[in-house]
Amino acid sequence: MTEPTTFVLVHGAWHDGRSWNRVAPLLTAQGHRVFTPSLTGHGDKAHLLSPEVGLTTHVGDIVGLIHEHDLHDIVLVGHSYAGMVISSVANRVPERISRLLYIDAMVPTHGENAIDVMPLTQVLIDGAVGHDQPWRIPPLPQFPAPMGLFGVTDPDDIAWLKTTLADESVLCFQQPAEMDNPAQASIPRAHILCIGNEPEGITRRPIPKLQPSGEPSRVYTLNTGHDAMITKPAELSTLLLQNT
Repeated sequence: MTEPTTFVLVHGAWHDGRSWNRVAPLLTAQGHRVFTPSLTGHGDKAHLLSPEVGLTTHVGDIVGLIHEHDLHDIVLVGHSYAGMVISSVANRVPERISRLLYIDAMVPTHGENAIDVMPLTQVLIDGAVGHDQPWRIPPLPQFPAPMGLFGVTDPDDIAWLKTTLADESVLCFQQPAEMDNPAQASIPRAHILCIGNEPEGITRRPIPKLQPSGEPSRVYTLNTGHDAMITKPAELSTLLLQNT
């Protein structure tokens, strides 16, 4: 029997830790240890949302979790915006992380923010200008199928997902990722892309052909919407387990 793996699953912008509700049981059923924290401003920490909450706050959330539970040899998984988070966490505690997995995620280089990685983010920020609280960036709206709500199209799933979504602080998209620790470059990483119903006008930055370590990038695809943890939990779990 293989040794159990410690997974830390980090949700994307506007979501919370409940987004992993269908994935976590599939991993724990295999004997693995799974953490699904909500970032500051979301889930059980929704009341902490403020203009001061930013990428640095969210990085601190995950680093704090790692130290609190004394986690080592972590498979650190980031969905969407959380690609920014896990990249900077790896910069802070590279010795604790065995692998980085990016799920349809932003993949920054040192000093880039979310706007650099996905310029459409600026459109969302501009759309909040003139509101009473322009620092609060509301979730993306629901679109007709096949895009749905973050790629979720089942009506019951959409109804549930809406109950978990919350505004994001603009600072989360403006603060840059920190990736200047040479030790983080040696951490193996893989990318899982959700394909088949990408929203029109949203261009995905290509995954670099080489990892920071110089090894060829490992890229997998799932034919599903953006929130693969909701729409394809079994298939996503299989890919996570293949990359431990």
